[in-house]
Amino acid sequence: MSENNEKKVHFSDYLYILYKWKVLIITVLIIFTGFAVALAFLLPVTYRAVAVVSIPPESNLGLSGLTGLLGGGKSSQSLGAKLFGTSSSSEDMLLGLLNSRSALTNVINKYNLIDYYEIEDNNLDKTIKAFKNDILFEPNEFQFIEISVINKNAKKAAEMANYFVHLVDSLNIYVNVEAARNNRIFVEQRYNKNLADLKEAEDSLYKFQKKYGIFAVPEQLEISVKAAASLEAQLMEKEIESFLLKQQYGATSPQYMGMQTQMNLLKDKVNELKNNSSLSSSSNVLFPFKNVPDMMIKYLRFYRQLEIQSKILEVILPMYEQAKVEEQKSIPSLLFIDKAVPPQVKYEPKRVFIVAAISMVTLFLLIVFTFRAEYVSNLNVPNNQLVDGEKKVYLKFKKIFGIKN
Repeated sequence: MSENNEKKVHFSDYLYILYKWKVLIITVLIIFTGFAVALAFLLPVTYRAVAVVSIPPESNLGLSGLTGLLGGGKSSQSLGAKLFGTSSSSEDMLLGLLNSRSALTNVINKYNLIDYYEIEDNNLDKTIKAFKNDILFEPNEFQFIEISVINKNAKKAAEMANYFVHLVDSLNIYVNVEAARNNRIFVEQRYNKNLADLKEAEDSLYKFQKKYGIFAVPEQLEISVKAAASLEAQLMEKEIESFLLKQQYGATSPQYMGMQTQMNLLKDKVNELKNNSSLSSSSNVLFPFKNVPDMMIKYLRFYRQLEIQSKILEVILPMYEQAKVEEQKSIPSLLFIDKAVPPQVKYEPKRVFIVAAISMVTLFLLIVFTFRAEYVSNLNVPNNQLVDGEKKVYLKFKKIFGIKN
C-alpha cells in the first residue's frame, strides 16, 4: 500500500506565484491601463442641461374660471372637472406634451439633430429613437418637472432644454384654447337653447295673461274672495232691510220694490263671481271662481317654466361669458422655476470609472492567467498534446519575461 504525500499549499505560495510573474502582470496591466486611458479620452464628452418648470394649479386646462363659477372649494372643482372633462393631473398633461412626437420633431428640425446623430437616410423615426436616449422628463422631489437634455455642446444642450419649455408652453396654450373653444361651443349651444325656451315661456305666459286677464293668481284670487264676501254681506243686509220694509210698508210699496231691485243686482253679481265663465264687467282684477282651478294650474305651469328658464339663464350666462374669455387667453401656462444654463461639468464619459473598470478586469484575468500558467508549466504530461502545447506557450512567456522556476 502506497501513500501519496500531498504538499500543503499556503497563501504565501499564491503571493510567490504572483511575484514570479510580476513583470508580465505589471507590463500587461500598464498596457491595458494606457489603452483604457486613451479610450476614455477618445470618447466624446457630453453635457447635461436641466430646466425646471411647473404648472400653476389654477391653469389646469385653462378652465379655472369656468369651474370657479360653479362654487368654491374642492367640491366645485370636482363638479367642474366632471362637467368639462378636465384632467386631474397637470403633471401627466405636461409629460405627455413633452414626449409627444410633435414636440420631439420640432426640436429635431430646429437643431438639425439628424446630422448630429449621423442618420444617413434622414430617417426621422431613427432620429427620434436616438434623441430619446439623450432626454429625460421626470418630476423631482418637489413635484416640479425637470427637463434634461444631453448634448456634446453645453450651450446647445441648455438651448434645447429651454426650447422644450417654450415649445411645450405653446402646445399647452394651444390645447387650452382648443378645449376652451369646444367648451364655449357647448355652453353657447345651451345658452341659445335657454334663450329660446325662455322666450317661449314668456310668450306663453303673456298669451295666457292677455286672454284671461290674469297677472297674479294668488293676489287676484284673494281680491275676488274678498269682493264676493263683501257682496254676500251686503246681500244679507239688504235681505234684512227688505223684510223690515215689507212688514212696514207692504209688498207693493215703492220702498220694498226698490230694495228688491238692489237685492237682485247683488245676487247677480255674486252669481257671476261664482258660476259664470267670464265677468260681464271690464275688470282685469277679479275673475270668476268657476275658472279658478283651470286658470290656477295653467298659470302655475307657465310661471314655473318661466322661473326655471330664468334660473338657468342666471347660471349659464356667466359661464358663457367666461368661456369666451378663456377662448381668447394666450398667457404663458408654465412657471419657469430654473432656466437651463450651459453646464460647466461634463456628464459623460466617466473616465475614472472606465479606467478603473478596465484595470480591475485586466488584473483579474492576469491573476487567473498566471495561476494557470504556473500550473501547466510545471505539469509533466507528455501524452496530452493539448496540455503539452499549452505548456510550450506558457514556457515561452516565462522565457520572454525572465521568469525562473
